[in-house]
Amino acid sequence: MTRLQDDFYESVNGEWQSTAVIPNDKTSTGGFNDLADDIEKWLLSTTSDWLQGKNLPKNNPILDNFIKYHQLASDIETRNKIGTQPVKELIKQYKQYTSLADFASHIVTLEKAGLPNALPFEIAPDFKDARRNVLWAGGLSLILPDTTYYASDNEQGPQLLAAFRAEQEALLPKFGFTADEVADLLDKYLELDARVSQVVLSNEESSKYADLYHPYQWDDFAQLTPELPLTEMLEVLVGEKPDFVIVPEERFWQASAQFYTEAAWPLLRARLLVNLVNQFTEYLSEEVRVLGGAYVRVLTGLPEARSNQKAAFYLANGEFNQAVGLYYASQKFSSEAKADVETKVATMIDVYKSRLTAATWLAPETRDKAVVKLDTIVPHIGYPEKVPTRLKEKKVLSGETLFETATKFRKIEVAYQWSKWHQPVDRSEWHMGAHLVNAYYDPQQNQIVFPAAILQAPFYSLEQSSSANYGGIGSVIAHEISHAFDTNGASFDEFGSLNNWWTDADYAAFKERTQKVVDQFDGLDSYGAKVNGELTVSENVADLGGLAAALAAAKLEKDFSSESFFLSWATIWRMKARPEYMKLLTSADVHGPAKLRVNVQVKNFDDFFETFKVTPKDGMWRDPENRVTIW
Repeated sequence: MTRLQDDFYESVNGEWQSTAVIPNDKTSTGGFNDLADDIEKWLLSTTSDWLQGKNLPKNNPILDNFIKYHQLASDIETRNKIGTQPVKELIKQYKQYTSLADFASHIVTLEKAGLPNALPFEIAPDFKDARRNVLWAGGLSLILPDTTYYASDNEQGPQLLAAFRAEQEALLPKFGFTADEVADLLDKYLELDARVSQVVLSNEESSKYADLYHPYQWDDFAQLTPELPLTEMLEVLVGEKPDFVIVPEERFWQASAQFYTEAAWPLLRARLLVNLVNQFTEYLSEEVRVLGGAYVRVLTGLPEARSNQKAAFYLANGEFNQAVGLYYASQKFSSEAKADVETKVATMIDVYKSRLTAATWLAPETRDKAVVKLDTIVPHIGYPEKVPTRLKEKKVLSGETLFETATKFRKIEVAYQWSKWHQPVDRSEWHMGAHLVNAYYDPQQNQIVFPAAILQAPFYSLEQSSSANYGGIGSVIAHEISHAFDTNGASFDEFGSLNNWWTDADYAAFKERTQKVVDQFDGLDSYGAKVNGELTVSENVADLGGLAAALAAAKLEKDFSSESFFLSWATIWRMKARPEYMKLLTSADVHGPAKLRVNVQVKNFDDFFETFKVTPKDGMWRDPENRVTIW
């Protein structure tokens, strides 16, 4: 048996890991996943009853339409009968575009319909004024998870591209493409994808928010793509000529001649046709749905696709996510638990304030501004006060097919996204449903959000000790608060706007401390892949600050137990995953591997060494001078 002094994570979770079984349609199991699986079972059982007319929600027109849509998604017989015909009609339409100019004249129509158009724009908050939504210009997406997979020394890249090609060679003929057409389309698509990989941001680059802010005057930006009538397109989409655009993907747009010219049109056309097929596989026959997920299963190591029942639920849930989450919270999240968690959040903010005030390495003016930002954080606990109003527009009409209804819903979502242009940011809208086991901090709104789903065991329970709760949900709460002061959040003020509130000396000291966190993780092994300390630094800094604040809060309770606190921290991160999935996460995810989130972080706390009698001879030892404290 592993001694906790040598490997804390393994000692706490090893026995569980030896018997834990990963479901065949899942990439992993563990703390977050086990809870999510339990919620999934409840949702599948509840919505299955609804499909049969049992225990229906009362006076809820939005959920009534969810049920109708779910019924369409569950009607596999009709979906199999219709097959790929709806997309074949769209393929005919796309094949008629004879040139880039011809295609460009249809882009706005395609965008409004939610169809592939290679126009990577979005409306999102302005970093300099987070109260207002503005235009952003992104880049085209990649086949592989990150630009690093395209490096000549990355062995996985060619293997995964081969898996993608094999998937498409099986899938595209179902839509009427001949073998010669398939070969030609994939050759061209892969050539364009290789071009994109050379100029779009890596995951590490895109994880550094402040570095993404590159505003362009509209006329200057439009000149980068002279063969696309961007001004005319945007005038139709937003009702006027844009004044400026934020361009995080500068390299991509500066290389736009590789993508948006008549010379590049054959490659772009191939990408559009392949994406058109892949965008709709989950709405068609069962055979096509399963074929369309083959590449992702190789990428993540999944042995099998989701069942019909799960696939239908998640398809319907995607359109009515907030309404389903709100119903879940109404059934599963008590007012007592909500009040208790709200108290814990308030306590955590007070603890954080005292720690900020005591941060002697900061000048008084920087500490004062940090406290102002902390006091301005808005917590949202359990569930939103309302669902998005556009859900009321999503109505399923008698006689409509799943495909027809889905395309109608796409138009509603696209129209909503463009309607946000130059409008105030809706700070009441959540970015996830209340039935999702997760939490987040929004730097542009200076808000922390904790859905009801995560506010239960093993993270939180009224039955657990206060120390166990602080080691669980307390550390998660403080983690999200810490994001306000991580390597990204530190660049935004209390209003969520990009604004330097640090003295030069203080920011230099902050960077020195965060670099130590980078060094603690950088190069560590996880399933044969190496952790990128720069990619994961913001999450690791949030873990460090969250654990420190939660520990300080736990100590305020009369029944404080350092042992229970740290054991709870190790338990919530337990995870058993498929090797392919872990390699993917280590290469492309901003979060560090679960085991390292436990073991690397606890070694920064004197309390850990004292509680478990860890000595310099033990594997978990870290010399005091190498332990890091930021907040």
